[in-house]
Amino acid sequence: MVEGAELVRAALEGRTPVESLYLAPEGEGDRATLEVCQLAEQHGVRVFPLAAGVLERVADTVTPQPVLAVVPMLDEPDAASLSADRGALIVVMVDVRDPGNAGTVVRAADAAGVGCVVFAGDSVDPYNPKTVRSSAGSLFHVPFAVRTDTAALVAELETAGLRTLGTVVRGGEDYTLVDWDVPSAVFLGNESAGLDPVLSASLRGSIAIPMVGRAESLNVGVACAVVCFEALRQRRTKHGEAPSISPSQV
Repeated sequence: MVEGAELVRAALEGRTPVESLYLAPEGEGDRATLEVCQLAEQHGVRVFPLAAGVLERVADTVTPQPVLAVVPMLDEPDAASLSADRGALIVVMVDVRDPGNAGTVVRAADAAGVGCVVFAGDSVDPYNPKTVRSSAGSLFHVPFAVRTDTAALVAELETAGLRTLGTVVRGGEDYTLVDWDVPSAVFLGNESAGLDPVLSASLRGSIAIPMVGRAESLNVGVACAVVCFEALRQRRTKHGEAPSISPSQV
């Protein structure tokens, strides 16, 4: 389920095959909602008006927005499909269970031009309604995959030529000193426990974000944004612009 005019618009403009749209009575007087309904109809999507109180029974939020869409599960790309690209970057979430954090990771990865996001291990379902909302539409922009076997994923990525790096609170290489022009997969760990030591040991290296304050660690979404935008900064500095990523590449 995709709730709200902006998320529905993101799905439609991202060429996601929306199955149907449901409109609550209060949405009939909202300009943004009516515009997205018109856009849906232009894409051949059926719009169903609902009686008062119906949307509240099926929506995930207590006070839902007046429009809701049903979208099929998206096609998953091969997580290693960008391995041959210069500066390719893949973000891997391992056992990230908070849907809000997962959505923030997807949003940050999208903004920084990451090629693919992987929900690995026991990470939250990408289709959790809060994950969808927290991604602010980025779930329809950046390719993502689900891999429950993290050991197999590491082997898959390394076989494809990607350097695997794990994020750690301390003891890792300064993330600004890493050459992000090398195709890489960055592994982000669980919110409280971080990466499993066995998994960390199987990776090619570890990186850390130096901190000077008293905070113990960064939120996983913030850490993702810091690392990914450093990679983007390096690419822009070295090559003049961020490498473009087209849907055909994934």
